[in-house]
Amino acid sequence: MIIPVILSGGSGSRLWPVSREMYPKQLLPLVGTATMLQETILRLKGFCDSANPVVVCNEDHRFMVAEQLRSIGCVASTIMLEPCGRNTAPAVALAALEALTAYDDPLLLILPADHVITDTAAFQQACLAATAYARQGKLVTFGITPNAAETGYGYIQKGQQIPLADAVEPAFTVERFVEKPDLETAVQYLKSGAYLWNSGMFMFSAQRYLDELEKCAPEIVSACRTAHAKAHKDKDFLRLDAEAFSLCPSNSIDYAVMEKTDAAAVIPLDAGWSDVGSWSALWEIAVRDDAGNSVKGDVVLHQAQNCFVSAESRLVAVVGMNNCVIVETPDAILVADKDQVQDVKQIVNLLKRDNRSEAVVHSTVYRPWGSYQSIDAAERFQVKRITVKPGASLSLQMHHHRAEHWIVVKGTAKVVMGDQENILSENQSTYIPLGVTHRLENPGVIPLELIEVQSGSYLGEDDIVRFEDIYGR
Repeated sequence: MIIPVILSGGSGSRLWPVSREMYPKQLLPLVGTATMLQETILRLKGFCDSANPVVVCNEDHRFMVAEQLRSIGCVASTIMLEPCGRNTAPAVALAALEALTAYDDPLLLILPADHVITDTAAFQQACLAATAYARQGKLVTFGITPNAAETGYGYIQKGQQIPLADAVEPAFTVERFVEKPDLETAVQYLKSGAYLWNSGMFMFSAQRYLDELEKCAPEIVSACRTAHAKAHKDKDFLRLDAEAFSLCPSNSIDYAVMEKTDAAAVIPLDAGWSDVGSWSALWEIAVRDDAGNSVKGDVVLHQAQNCFVSAESRLVAVVGMNNCVIVETPDAILVADKDQVQDVKQIVNLLKRDNRSEAVVHSTVYRPWGSYQSIDAAERFQVKRITVKPGASLSLQMHHHRAEHWIVVKGTAKVVMGDQENILSENQSTYIPLGVTHRLENPGVIPLELIEVQSGSYLGEDDIVRFEDIYGR
């Protein structure tokens, strides 16, 4: 049995302002119509002998992850919630412990949720080849066949071919893992033919990984065993024990295990892979015009070359620009030289330092019941557009510092206010006085859309007192 383990805990800060902490790149449709998480799962379709996946994600993303899985008909065996980020070695250890509760030492296929792979057949073929080596006790990683002297990736130096009679494709010993090189070194790696890009994808048996991790980093295994043993089910989610997991050291699989074990093996993979780690990486895999420009949205170009331009909410006009990235969202615009987009992360750090919300959330904020978008705000008032999914409801709540006006634009709203219950249809409205208990529901079969006008002395999201909540918040 092969269990896919989907790692969906990253923040994707180098793709700001589209990717943000509360809505990161793996949950976005950056390349096609499906999100990167969905694409990761969909490319496993038809792969032999694979079980429902284990998804490891940030607790803040849990409802978005569950909804995206549901929308493509995927039933996860477990959606595991990390109380805090501790990198990939602990995440995979927890997935291994969970897998061993259901199967007798299954193979784990470890896949980050934010990669692009264009050749699904080649990917599945490499995964099939890896199973034979993993069943022989190897810890298999997938090395991407390089097509350029890339300085943004780590490298794997492959050694001798590993003999295996029934191998579908050859695997090699690992001579060493190499950090991101400078350009001159990367050119030498490319010419030698002995180096592969480090993809961060793996296959090994659950118990074999735990045994190797126990040898190399026993404190990680100890903390993970405790966090898993004290975990509890919460609807569709497995909540790890926060206190035990917070004591776990943070480390990657590469550093914790793969660089130390003598059982590492690498299978070359040529499948149109990209980790989409920057805007320049997205430009490289995007469809471009004759001038080398990739555009998305309402964009007008004049004498522009080799640019990536994305417009979400308004017209973006570009004149006389070369080799640049321009990304527009409703609340932020990024303009950068394409050769310096790795430094976008520094902008995010500056925004966090200044407590700017643009580092964390979009103007559209997603909730388990739907979403809301900030339209306008000033002192003592705020206007939002609220969308509630069919059959969903907000918590029974009240506010100490604000009153609310609701105007239904589309659909039907069921409004509970104090002891009263009313049904509102399009173009009808209601008023929620400060301090009154209330709840909003969508009893219909189409999304409910309404405009909310808040007024009061304090309009923060923490001015919510919840009495009942079907989502356990």
